Amino acid sequence: MDLGNLKPGKGSRSKKKRVGRGISAGQGKTCGRGHKGQKSRSGGMKGIGFEGGQTPFYRRLPKRGSFKNIPFRKEYIALNLKDLGRFKDKALIVDFVREGVLKEGDLLKILSVGELKHAIVVEAHAFSKKAKEKIEAAGGKAVLIGRGTTKEG
Repeated sequence: MDLGNLKPGKGSRSKKKRVGRGISAGQGKTCGRGHKGQKSRSGGMKGIGFEGGQTPFYRRLPKRGSFKNIPFRKEYIALNLKDLGRFKDKALIVDFVREGVLKEGDLLKILSVGELKHAIVVEAHAFSKKAKEKIEAAGGKAVLIGRGTTKEG
């Protein structure tokens, strides 16, 4: 066997039905479309969602609440205070990337679940209000990183 004598399986291919070749052919004259009406005309099938002139379903629905800001949304990776216990004095973005918690370019938000046992400097893109309070209560510092600049928060 080689590429020169490959054929499709028996019965897997059939000839195209030729319509409009006389009445004895079975599909002559109207070619199986019936007489008159929208579907008998060329280009007569309306698009998906067309309801015969009735207001389509997608236009009858209210437009409230369906907006999603997908191209410009900011997705944060959430990390809890209890997960920061393994860091000694500083928890920087590079440490999170090195440990595999974050990928390069991810945004990090620190949440307040758990307690902080020692003072630590935490660097993140966002903090919940309680998390910031808990870090500062433990004697640490919450450093907010912006776009290209580092602001103390």
